[in-house]
Amino acid sequence: MTPFGNPAFLEHLTAAVRYALPESVLVGTACLLFTLAAFNASRLTGFSIALIGVIAAALVAFYVPEPPIAEVSYAVLNATPLAGFIRWLTLIALVLYIALGWSETGESAGEYFACLLIAGAGLSLVARANDLISLFLALEMISIPTYVMLYLPSNRKFGQEAAMKYFMLSVLSSGVLLFGFSYLFGLADSTNLVVISDTLVKAAKLGIVSPYAAIAAIMVIAGLGFRITAVPFHFYAPDVYEGGPTGVVAQLAYIPKVAGFVALVRVFGLVGPVGGEVPFDSVRTLVPLTLWVIAAITMSLGNLLALIQDNIKRMFAYSGIAHAGYMLLGVLVACSVADAKGNATQAGVDGLLVYLVAYGLMTVGAFAVLAYLSHGNRNVETVDDLAGLGRTNPVAAVLLGLFLLSMIGLPLTAGFTGKFLLFFGSFDQPADSPMRNMSRVLVAVAALNAAIGAVYYLRVASVMFLRTPLKPMDSPRGYPAFAAAVVCACGTLALGVYPKPLVEYAKTAAPLNVPLDARTLTGKE
Repeated sequence: MTPFGNPAFLEHLTAAVRYALPESVLVGTACLLFTLAAFNASRLTGFSIALIGVIAAALVAFYVPEPPIAEVSYAVLNATPLAGFIRWLTLIALVLYIALGWSETGESAGEYFACLLIAGAGLSLVARANDLISLFLALEMISIPTYVMLYLPSNRKFGQEAAMKYFMLSVLSSGVLLFGFSYLFGLADSTNLVVISDTLVKAAKLGIVSPYAAIAAIMVIAGLGFRITAVPFHFYAPDVYEGGPTGVVAQLAYIPKVAGFVALVRVFGLVGPVGGEVPFDSVRTLVPLTLWVIAAITMSLGNLLALIQDNIKRMFAYSGIAHAGYMLLGVLVACSVADAKGNATQAGVDGLLVYLVAYGLMTVGAFAVLAYLSHGNRNVETVDDLAGLGRTNPVAAVLLGLFLLSMIGLPLTAGFTGKFLLFFGSFDQPADSPMRNMSRVLVAVAALNAAIGAVYYLRVASVMFLRTPLKPMDSPRGYPAFAAAVVCACGTLALGVYPKPLVEYAKTAAPLNVPLDARTLTGKE
């Protein structure tokens, strides 16, 4: 029986539209902004409409019920607890990014905010994708608007060069990812993630070890490694961060990273509706070993190179690379820990989700402070530009100092909560886990790297509070960016002092899975 001959097919397809109603509101608002931009709408108009669009999407997400989640679905989109978690994370992040972009948008405000909303819709749809095609399209909904956003506010040759570098390397990574997806399609004769997962599980039970599964796994890791800035796919980040506008760099530092990690756990069947039993069981050793090596090199190289940076944005670029290495601990645990029946567990994924929230608060907050201090032709570019900030603008200095302490992972900050969950989850693996000892070694490497990271974070703090200003700083004017920084600071402290609600929510977003039968989907016996 073909899918179109199955009575449930059209029902699932119709339900998929309802799964994406809030994202449709974001895209519709973006279309309105593009239209108004043709008539030279003001920055205030673009800012207001973008904010109203996000609020409308949030109201739709809250009040419009979604269809019941189908255990087995033909739909290209599906609703899962993880999808709900990422949707709300996206909507909150969009509000912060809209505020952060106020000081950097002029005549191109309409296009800028429109591209931002489309990228946000893409991030939310990545978690809802139930098919390789819809997953790839959602990832491209993030990448393509980012090209435009990098170029729009750039009035310098260096900024335009950064946009071109990101464009070329992003296209290359998309090609590599598609190459991996093609092998998954060849192995399962389907692009549906549930079918792919179940097919690989059945092959592993029969002892069929296909080298193409290994090729697919490596290509997917490589293609998504670009988005999470994992070594050796990281080399674009420092130049793009340095040359790009602060608001766009803040978006680039977070949205693609979240999308990359969510896509990893979805394709590898680590969280529902994909999964149940480990789909890459035939290459179970290869995938964790690959992630182990990438994580160790990523966090080490990122921290070591951040030590020698004088440009503040390049330092944050290498810091983001190091944090990607920490977050890979969660994916590694999820790939290597299974229960007695061989089923994938939620171990690692919940810690990863908490760390993604913590990383967003401290990273977006830090860039918001930089955007607040930068205006016109006066940009905060180097560490020395922050000299004496504790005297000239003590509130901004305290906010930035808090975000730096969170990046170190000191107690009572969100960074500590995230690192504790990731490190403890990786260290406390079951005795029968094949990666238990190696994971403990990686935790030691991560702890050492966290200490190295403290050196360059505290260096910036000392420059702000212990040195005198090298040159007078004009009065900041980016008040929406300042408001975004205050919100991020409150979130950083709240998650550090009382993390239980978010931790519980993250656990519900990464539920244990029940094995699925591909024959239900394909009609094959």
